[in-house]
Amino acid sequence: MEARLNVFGNPFAATFLKHINSAGMAVGKSSVPAATQELVKIRASQINGCGFCLDMHTKEAAEAGETALRLNMIAAWREATVFTEAERAALELTEQGTRIADAAGGVTDEAWADAAKHYDEDQLLALVALISVINTYNRLNVMTRQPAGDYQPGQFG
Repeated sequence: MEARLNVFGNPFAATFLKHINSAGMAVGKSSVPAATQELVKIRASQINGCGFCLDMHTKEAAEAGETALRLNMIAAWREATVFTEAERAALELTEQGTRIADAAGGVTDEAWADAAKHYDEDQLLALVALISVINTYNRLNVMTRQPAGDYQPGQFG
């Protein structure tokens, strides 16, 4: 696969990505566990078919100590017993927040209430921001056909 645009060599893209990266760094500094953040990024990227982000975030998660079992089970998290209740609530919020167009009304009150049982207001805002940011990255990469497979953990800092 060849990218449609050289996103990493374009001055406008560099300016745009600098701002998106800043938003991502703010979320990264939140009190939402790092492992949960990676699960969210991976699940949204699976739904959106973003190979570039899947390559990056599965490698980053593995580098941070995430197990192969949990990484392999993310797509089937509902049936998997390897995730905590808090992680499951975050994954449900991710799915519903990513598939807004598929549901009249977006995220259900039930999914929100379940997430609110496990995360405080700041953490909920961080999760919403994270879901928004990863969906932005997914759309950018899918639309421009960014190739996947060559990412090295820590490559972008």
